[in-house]
Amino acid sequence: MASAQRMLWIVVGGFCLLSAVLVPLTLPLGWDELVYASRFGSYGPATPFSAPRTRGVPLLLAPVASWSDSTVLLRAWLLLLAGGALWLGFRPWLRIVHRPATVWVAAGLYGSLWITLFYAGSAMPNHYTAMGATAAVGCFLAPRPRYAGVASGLAVVTLMRPNDGVAVAAPLLLAAVLMPALRDHGRHWERLSAVAAGLMAGALPWVVEAEVRFGGVRNRLTEADEVQGGLRAVFSLRAHLTALDGPLLCRPCTGDSVRLPVTEWWVLLPLLVGLGLWAERRARRSTARLWLSVAVAGAAAAPYLFLVPYAAPRFLLPAYALLALPAAVGLLAVVHRARTRRSLPTAAVLILALLGHWGIQADLVRTHAGIQQRARGDWNRIASVLREHGVHPPCVLAGNTSTIPIAHTAGCTVTETSTPEHPSALILRERNPPHWARHWARHWARHWPRFPVPDTYNPGWTVLVRP
Repeated sequence: MASAQRMLWIVVGGFCLLSAVLVPLTLPLGWDELVYASRFGSYGPATPFSAPRTRGVPLLLAPVASWSDSTVLLRAWLLLLAGGALWLGFRPWLRIVHRPATVWVAAGLYGSLWITLFYAGSAMPNHYTAMGATAAVGCFLAPRPRYAGVASGLAVVTLMRPNDGVAVAAPLLLAAVLMPALRDHGRHWERLSAVAAGLMAGALPWVVEAEVRFGGVRNRLTEADEVQGGLRAVFSLRAHLTALDGPLLCRPCTGDSVRLPVTEWWVLLPLLVGLGLWAERRARRSTARLWLSVAVAGAAAAPYLFLVPYAAPRFLLPAYALLALPAAVGLLAVVHRARTRRSLPTAAVLILALLGHWGIQADLVRTHAGIQQRARGDWNRIASVLREHGVHPPCVLAGNTSTIPIAHTAGCTVTETSTPEHPSALILRERNPPHWARHWARHWARHWPRFPVPDTYNPGWTVLVRP
């Protein structure tokens, strides 16, 4: 147990170090990150905070963002938080699995993914959702259940993403009622209470804000549905497959493809999970706990696969974290077989598979860090053109894409109405003016000076400035 804990610390340290090396701490804040950070005056002006967003990420930022506007300091803080979350997420499993080494191997598998490494120092909710879910399931399954851990883990999940909180809680509630191993001495009622308490505690800020800002829970859900493009019965598996190597947001996913080597994770993961479940059953050990981990992973992934009509690689992080545990059991079973039978072919295949996996993931992290560094630099270039042509705060921007981060970079605001009146400038990229501006398009084209933005990473930026 002690050696497994030390190895888990080593994995956490390696995870933080590797992320810092591959993703520069100087990487400018992205669109979603600016929305969260601009809740604090040092990162003003404040940008619109739409219905789907929650207050979980701003809470993570508060210790630094409340007094400093340093991107490097903020990312360093978030990197430390991500490492701590990785430790807290997997540590409860040390008392559950038969071989404690499974825990640090699982943490290593999850931490090796390019998505996890890229977002480690980011102001985004998904890693914390994943770790909250992993910790909650581990505390739920412990021989001596840790009810405070169950409630805290689920509260974190729900505070970050309420829909994920519901998805994680549902199979835990069913397990507390249906799994015979969890019904000992009436403790299933205590487990049920812990799950319900965590869910309600995490949802309370969202519900209060819904009443104060959106006129009620139903109105907020309706508005959030509109912002997300309308949740409906879909099958987004292909979109998620396409997003395995990016982009960070695949919306829409038309015209994109995935490189075949990148699919290795979707081949390796189910193979190792199956081997893990088979190895436990062959050793005549109960597989119920691992199956619950698989069930919660499936429940966490299901809304993104069957309700959300677009994809982002980070959406599946909770599922990957929970599936990493049975996958680690399978990986250790292969290692044990290669060692006891002195099978060189098995060892060689395993080593090549892991090296290939790490190589592909490291390359993807580096690639996306470079892309984002250059792409986010476009916002500064556009802001420079705006300043050169007389657009200074206070100002209001409108456009057909990326208006929020561009406005924030330029010190302007974005109107929260769908049909803004009297913007200071219009930001266009490649496409025509947005739908609400079509009746103004001729007027703008005729009377508003048009200035192309030079030397951008993404081509086609044009600024129309109000005379």
